Amino acid sequence: MACLLLVSLLPGCATVATLDAAKPDAPVVYAGTRLDLYALKGGCCAVERFGTEAPHYAALDLPASLLLDTLLLPFSCAAALGLNLGVSGGL
Repeated sequence: MACLLLVSLLPGCATVATLDAAKPDAPVVYAGTRLDLYALKGGCCAVERFGTEAPHYAALDLPASLLLDTLLLPFSCAAALGLNLGVSGGL
């Protein structure tokens, strides 16, 4: 049951949303965590800044985004530095 709940919440995760945003000049390193904190502080323009809407449940999403951003840190640092790791998504 917990896995089903996790899978149902994943598309709303701020980290996943920022990965799909692909907005130029948007934050890359800890982007999901930063988006959640931005929403918690009452930020008005998440789409302009991050390329995606902030989650409606940012306080609930924050721990999961922090964990996922930490796991993806090597890839996001490489992307921020402009390194091409040859990783592509999709099937």
